[in-house]
Amino acid sequence: MVRKLFIPVFVLLFIPVGLFAQEKWTLTDCINYALEHNIQIKQQKLNTEINENALKRSKLDAFPTLNAGASHNFSFGRALDETTYEFTENQEVQSSNFSVSSSVTLFKGFQRWNRIKQNKFILLSSLNELERIKNDISLNIASSYLQILFSKELVEVSKNQLEVTKQEIERTEKLVEAGSLPKGSLLEIKSQAANEELNLVEAKNQLESSYLNLIQLLELDSIGKFSIVQPGFKDINKKILLPIDSIYAKARGLLPRIKSAKYNLKSKKEALDVAKGQLSPSLSMNVSYGSRYSNIRERISSVDTTAMIYGYTQSGENVYVPQMIPNYEKYPFFSQIQDNASTNIGFTLSIPIFNGMQANYSVNNAKVNMLNARYNLQYEKNQLYKDIQKALSDARSAWKKYQASEKTVQSMQESFKYTKQKFKVGLVNSIEYNTAKNQLTKAESDLLQSKYEYIFKTKILEFYQGIPLEL
Repeated sequence: MVRKLFIPVFVLLFIPVGLFAQEKWTLTDCINYALEHNIQIKQQKLNTEINENALKRSKLDAFPTLNAGASHNFSFGRALDETTYEFTENQEVQSSNFSVSSSVTLFKGFQRWNRIKQNKFILLSSLNELERIKNDISLNIASSYLQILFSKELVEVSKNQLEVTKQEIERTEKLVEAGSLPKGSLLEIKSQAANEELNLVEAKNQLESSYLNLIQLLELDSIGKFSIVQPGFKDINKKILLPIDSIYAKARGLLPRIKSAKYNLKSKKEALDVAKGQLSPSLSMNVSYGSRYSNIRERISSVDTTAMIYGYTQSGENVYVPQMIPNYEKYPFFSQIQDNASTNIGFTLSIPIFNGMQANYSVNNAKVNMLNARYNLQYEKNQLYKDIQKALSDARSAWKKYQASEKTVQSMQESFKYTKQKFKVGLVNSIEYNTAKNQLTKAESDLLQSKYEYIFKTKILEFYQGIPLEL
């Protein structure tokens, strides 16, 4: 019984270790985990392996082919006797044939060479496509990570606001009991507390949703304890943002999305050269070696000389002419193979004249594909410029919003502090108090939003310049 329970307990102890042993995850931890377990990345790696195999195959296609063959046949009835070259009746014959052949293309419009280069560029494009997917996933994870940080701070703000309101409820209850304030003021404060409790619930729901989004990006099971590391920054400082042309120049030379499009264009150019090679004559050489064996074949072992009367001379004398009578013996297998060996060398020249215009259509399609690849490269460059332009504009706007929100929060804090003091002495009613408090809450929320938006946009700009995503 103990042995039966040992295996399940062992499994339960060690299976979760790789998933939840690390209680707090940094942004780097999340990115590294996703890059290792993401399904899209795994699929692209398989595509890369296929393209790598295609390159290896195209290189081997340039080598000569070498094939060997063998056959053994049984025949019954009428058969050819290779010894006398006469047909025999009711004969069982066994024969074997052996061959080795090789062929090599000497010239075919450089198709094989161009195909090797084409597959090389396809592989490079595939590798950079893999890096592009990794970059997209990294940015998505960074966005989700920062969204969690924003949601966590928003929860804290909501908690603090609710705590302040609860303290005011206790104070107001005492004033209402003493008759200093009407009961309506207490009801309005409680209504404010109810709204703030709702805001806290919504903030917690948003935090939970942000966690779920990150967990799904990581391909993790949402069941279990998962939390992230809170970076040390509280306030942010303005970073030096380079001009858009400088950022674009660096990104265009670094980002795999541009490299992938460039290699794709180069592969289409080589594909065009491959198609043009179909219009060129081709020259190939073939070499073969073969031999055969037959079980009924015999060879001469000796010759007997006899005499026979061939005719008469004019004088009436008989003329004796010697006759050669051969004696036969079994023809051994290896002797036949050696004696029947033959070698052939041939050259084949093929000149395309008319093949249903297939070669011409292949060339035209290759030209279209190359033009499409050129457009795709230009599109990727334009899109990258737009992405940088938008990120740079968003970063500048977020910084301005952050500065304005920071001033607004400071102003609202002073205003609410003053309103709170007047509310305590009855100089303002609960409606004015709640209005001031709601304005402060909104200002703090706007400050948090602009703060994390600025952080994310500047991280994107740094990422475009080759700086790793770190917090």
